[in-house]
Amino acid sequence: MLTSGKAVKVTLYLSDGAKYRGVPVYTSILDFLFHSGIAGATVIKGVAGFGAAHRLHSAHILEISDNLPIRIEFIESREKVDEVLGELERRAGSGLIEIQETTVIVPGQDAH
Repeated sequence: MLTSGKAVKVTLYLSDGAKYRGVPVYTSILDFLFHSGIAGATVIKGVAGFGAAHRLHSAHILEISDNLPIRIEFIESREKVDEVLGELERRAGSGLIEIQETTVIVPGQDAH
């Protein structure tokens, strides 16, 4: 359980067309985080974006793209992030992982 105080925010930047062992990479990562005991995670699908290859991807009314940007975010203790980071790197493939130090407040708990 995440408590108030120092924590780490992890953001993964992916493409929704990317696969890991035959399933969408974001599904694989979310399942992994859930079964690893991460406090919570959110998957956000973008409507447009581009990555390192500088190819613009966007959703149009008449066209559904499978290369739209996906962002997964979660906040956890540094120790828990260190436990899962190696597997996140394997599953993210050509994606990008950002890690930021942060402070969280969980209502009803005293900050440390």
